[in-house]
Amino acid sequence: MTFVILLVSAGVRAVPAVLMLPLEQEFGWLRTTTSAALSINILLYGMTGPFAGSLMARIGVRRVVLSALVLLVAGAAIAPLIRQSWELMALWGLGIGVGTGLVAMVLAATVVNRWFVARRGMVLGVLTASASTGQLVFLPMLAHATARWGWRAAVLLVAGIVAAVIPLAAWLLRESPESMGLRPYGADVSSVGDERDDVAMRAQKSAANGESLGAMAVLRGVATTRNFWILFLTFFICGASTNGLIGAHLIPAAHDHGIPETRAASLLALMGLCDLVGTTAAGWMSDRWDSRYLLGAYYGLRGLSLLFLPFALAGTSPSLIAFAVWYGLDWIATVPPTLRLANEAFGRTRAPIVFGWIAGGHQLGAASIAMIAGVLRVSTGRYDWAFVGSGVLCLCAAALALAFRRGRRENAPHALPLPSPLRPA
Repeated sequence: MTFVILLVSAGVRAVPAVLMLPLEQEFGWLRTTTSAALSINILLYGMTGPFAGSLMARIGVRRVVLSALVLLVAGAAIAPLIRQSWELMALWGLGIGVGTGLVAMVLAATVVNRWFVARRGMVLGVLTASASTGQLVFLPMLAHATARWGWRAAVLLVAGIVAAVIPLAAWLLRESPESMGLRPYGADVSSVGDERDDVAMRAQKSAANGESLGAMAVLRGVATTRNFWILFLTFFICGASTNGLIGAHLIPAAHDHGIPETRAASLLALMGLCDLVGTTAAGWMSDRWDSRYLLGAYYGLRGLSLLFLPFALAGTSPSLIAFAVWYGLDWIATVPPTLRLANEAFGRTRAPIVFGWIAGGHQLGAASIAMIAGVLRVSTGRYDWAFVGSGVLCLCAAALALAFRRGRRENAPHALPLPSPLRPA
């Protein structure tokens, strides 16, 4: 069920890539206007993550997810009424940004840490790949619907799909294996019992001390550590080289080179297919190999692919396909090793919230590049400088990832406990 929820959320996030050109053509808006709305969306999507992690720990996963899905349905259903640019920024930027942020990568991290002890990297890779699967499913469908019936019909189609998921989520989503009388996958009876005692003891101690266990309290605890900032900065660059750049601007950039919108959407779908393979493999490898070296390799290869992109756009069809495969295999492959390192550095119970802040850095980078790329396109008439600049940043991230210190847990106060006791949802 978590995979389906993340897939649908990814489909909602894919909508702006298809709607950017139709909105500009219908309302006469500049690229900077649509880019600003997208930047707000991406920024709020990321900054909602750590608070979503804290809410999931406090009131439960199912309540947070159902609230998010209702917000997404409402936002998508109202979107066809947009007439002014401020309405686009308020609805798609604010409402949809918060809604998708509540069911973002933090949801995957929370579910993996609650339900799995063994093969966490592999499972996280599969759940993370739902984003690419959502893109694979939604982008061609939305491009076809927009070309045939207009952008309003495409948005209403998305609203209907999200609405259909709500009763399924209410029926199937559960808080934890313990709520169903089960053990986490790969855990033995003694380890589960010890873990429950440890969580309860930490909760009682924190309550007795009157300490806050919210997102801001966790941030204060980890913000003084070297490893947090390494993961934050590398994930900032990750966002500045993925959904804020390629996810948002590849279709308009391809249009500048005379490539039809439906064909450009097909390239993004091909990237999604390749990422499904690449991210799952990244999860499998993060269970077995040093995640620092995996991150260094992924960022380095992504940087080289972005340096190649301007030549691919100006070249022939095979070069674009080569870029789509090369870049697609690497697209979200950085997530499993990043969460693996966060688990090692900050502990399993705090890791989802810490990862929420790290993911906030990802979306901050994505929001920045989404706006910067739009400004560069308006001022220079091309996207080349945005692609090259992002490629150089990725090469810097490859070097920075190797500076992560392994071998000991960061000394930050008090892990955040999961809710105890957990009741069946």
